Amino acid sequence: MSLRGKTLFITGASRGIGLAIGLRAARDGANVAIAAKTAEPNPKLPGTVFTAAKEIDDAGGKGLPLVCDIRFEDQVAAAVAKTVETFGGIDILVNNASAISLTGTEQTQMKRYDLMHSINTRGTFLVSQTCVPHLRKAAANGGNAHVINLSPPLNMEERWFAPHVAYTMAKFGMSLCVLGMAGEFRKDGIAFNALWPRTTIATSAIKNLLGGEAVMKGSRSPEILADAAYAIFAQNSREVTGNFFVDDEVLAKYAGKTDLSEYSMTPGAQLMPDFFV
Repeated sequence: MSLRGKTLFITGASRGIGLAIGLRAARDGANVAIAAKTAEPNPKLPGTVFTAAKEIDDAGGKGLPLVCDIRFEDQVAAAVAKTVETFGGIDILVNNASAISLTGTEQTQMKRYDLMHSINTRGTFLVSQTCVPHLRKAAANGGNAHVINLSPPLNMEERWFAPHVAYTMAKFGMSLCVLGMAGEFRKDGIAFNALWPRTTIATSAIKNLLGGEAVMKGSRSPEILADAAYAIFAQNSREVTGNFFVDDEVLAKYAGKTDLSEYSMTPGAQLMPDFFV
């Protein structure tokens, strides 16, 4: 399987997991639309849409920087239109953009609630809705049309909600998009799947918001999710849809890979389990 000449539209791809997925595709010679908000460098958050696009180019692909806030319909429509104008269509969508606030009910400001739901649930719905016509066309032309949402399995258990109700609702909203859209668009040959890590992943969010260096040492690199996503893209979109995948299970099932030591940020360190698994 090769993604050469295929076009990926990835939200939140200026850094972290989204960028890692784009770089894995770029190694095949794929086109990667980087749809993210960051246009200017931030001392706390490395990477912009422009630096990410250059990394895609340097890795062997074609990067398209798109400054886009997925909360706004006009910006999403413009970004998707520019992608189609530049590359001729869209074969794969990765809904990666997300906002997080691990706060209890009384500690969650409504502006943070609104931000998480606007980006995670509504943004994922909006971007999917806007990309579907192009994904349908790709599938109709014999392509493998995939959508991956970076969201957790739908484990409706109290323990996943109680510590941070607002955040869990917003992330599960992304997973509900998978559940519903997999069924809605199965006839069109468009696959909708969720992908989630078994462990914490070494990203800026982990470093700055969720425990700093101690958690980073017990994390895996974003490349594990990139390789897992790549393995999903290789599957027939008419057959592999509606799944709530976990990264290590994907690599074992579709890539025959069980030794995951290469992804550990600190060799031999005790790995930190992620939320929701």
